[in-house]
Amino acid sequence: MEVLKIATAGSVDDGKSTLIGRILYDTKSLTTDKLEAIEKTSKQRGYDYLDFSLATDGLVAEREQGITIDVAHIYFSTKKKSYIIADTPGHVEYTRNMVTGASTSQASIILIDARKGVIEQTNRHFFINNLLRIKDVVVAINKMDLVDYSEEVYNKIKADFEELMKKRDYQDQKISFIPVSALKGDNVVNKSDAMPWYKGEALLEHLEQLDKADIFNVGTPRFPVQYVIRPKTEDYHDFRGYAGKVYGGDLSVGDDIIVLPSKTRSKIKDIYFYDEKYETASRRSSVTITLENDINVSRGDMIVKENDLPTIDKQFTANVCWMDTDELTPGGKYIVQHGINKVLAKVDSINHKIHPDYSGFEKGVTSLGINDIASVTFKLNKPIFYDQFKNHRTNGSFIIIDTQSNNTVGAGFIQ
Repeated sequence: MEVLKIATAGSVDDGKSTLIGRILYDTKSLTTDKLEAIEKTSKQRGYDYLDFSLATDGLVAEREQGITIDVAHIYFSTKKKSYIIADTPGHVEYTRNMVTGASTSQASIILIDARKGVIEQTNRHFFINNLLRIKDVVVAINKMDLVDYSEEVYNKIKADFEELMKKRDYQDQKISFIPVSALKGDNVVNKSDAMPWYKGEALLEHLEQLDKADIFNVGTPRFPVQYVIRPKTEDYHDFRGYAGKVYGGDLSVGDDIIVLPSKTRSKIKDIYFYDEKYETASRRSSVTITLENDINVSRGDMIVKENDLPTIDKQFTANVCWMDTDELTPGGKYIVQHGINKVLAKVDSINHKIHPDYSGFEKGVTSLGINDIASVTFKLNKPIFYDQFKNHRTNGSFIIIDTQSNNTVGAGFIQ
């Protein structure tokens, strides 16, 4: 079954966790004991409604304060799709958590409180969706029940957000606006009679109809080799296959390829998925590839089409989201993990800090603190083969690892 990964974003008390809880409830995805716990806790707190945010807020501090702090991943399925929702915190203190949750998502839901409209936090949420090249963004205008389901309020917020959209540099996004009430269930899973003026789909209807061809970013085919398969059995004595996942585009039997970094040339002989053969491996499929001639290919190498090479270099510039309490400074040494490969890297320069509310750049920055986003140039001890993030999400992204603690301290998107 097709899996859709969705990131959510919203300011404190915009109703993100309630929205997700409502989806789980209306799709009958909550277990009996979880539902009983929600009913019991809601009654203890004196609510005359079910507090669906309890379905997702797992930390004690989250339940006590009514806010989202950590990234929670929620899983549910319908007859059409399986879903993974990254319930990310929306506050500026947790920018790194939102970047983490959204970095692997194909769609995003930005919540706006109908009473507050577009606020500074909304700018930040949309900026991160733009930075991470999320192709399908739903702007869910929540708490419509508290503004008497007003079409005028909805149109005003929509117009304000459309002004914000003019600032983006990623034009391939599809933006949809849906008025909802997560608490009441209006336009969440089912269309609401309370807003007859809204002619569009309910939120889940929209997600159900998303075509993976439209939401997965298309790039050039890249096949990082994760494992070399040599069974050495009687039936497969000379078998040599290369297992991995195809990113960006399709690979087919007969394609002329180059293996990086050796730049050895060959042709694709066969494509296997377990014991079945295929003529074409579509993007995002995990397969085993064999080549026409017996050449040296190792884990960490990359198979690409002959006339479609990535950049091969020991230096690059990237937008970095810093996630550590220790600051990043020029001259700092780290490990850059790009796909399967890990290389030693030195921070050559911090070019400018990026304000994630679309207010511009800040030059002359000498260090990056936690949650900062900036353009940073790195020098590496050996070449990597990369694409610009705007052209290839997978081959244009990396993580930064501290050499001492081995902690992940940053995420980067190559410019």
